[in-house]
Amino acid sequence: MHKIFIAEDDAVIANAVKNYLEGWGFEVRIAEDLRNVIAEFSEFAPHLVLMDIGLPFCNGFYWCAEIRKLSQVPVVFLSSASDNMNIVMAMDMGGDDFIPKPFDLTVLLAKIKAIIRRTYDFGNAPEVIEHRGAVLNVSDATVSCGEKKLELTKNEYRILLTLMENKGRVVSRETLMNRLWETDCYVDENTLTVNVSRLRKKLEKYVPEDFIVTKAGMGYIIG
Repeated sequence: MHKIFIAEDDAVIANAVKNYLEGWGFEVRIAEDLRNVIAEFSEFAPHLVLMDIGLPFCNGFYWCAEIRKLSQVPVVFLSSASDNMNIVMAMDMGGDDFIPKPFDLTVLLAKIKAIIRRTYDFGNAPEVIEHRGAVLNVSDATVSCGEKKLELTKNEYRILLTLMENKGRVVSRETLMNRLWETDCYVDENTLTVNVSRLRKKLEKYVPEDFIVTKAGMGYIIG
């Protein structure tokens, strides 16, 4: 179970995020003493930190810098002050992402899952995934079919990687859209449909016709 530490002085926001993330299986703790964030952070040893910028006593930039003296754990800033200066400063101080308030909890969840996957699961990922004559090269985001090597766009790669990681199982459209959110832009259902269609078109000469199958009302499967 991954642990999330929240440093946020708005109790309504903090508890809403805590309750939502716990519903998805995370262990979540809200900082109780915002004068002493580091002590609670060290005791809890989280996998990811959600950090408000406008905290009392010391702001989120200060606490992120203090965390960086101890750990490289991902820090995601949450703030209503989403001007370019704050975003740049958040990254300069060691932040891994910046989410402006108000935010959608589903988007927050997608970003958290993406960062945790990149941070903690990447080392376990295979270099290539093969299925029915198609070899997805994880290292350079290409797919090889026989002697032909096809370049994939970022979205095409994420879609094919997700499907091939789950080959033989239906992957919901929601799951695929969450994976595409890793590009830091909102993806609607039409965008997903277009990207799947382009991927199919790119592969159609080299893989069986039923390589990517649409399951109506469910999602897609690589069979």
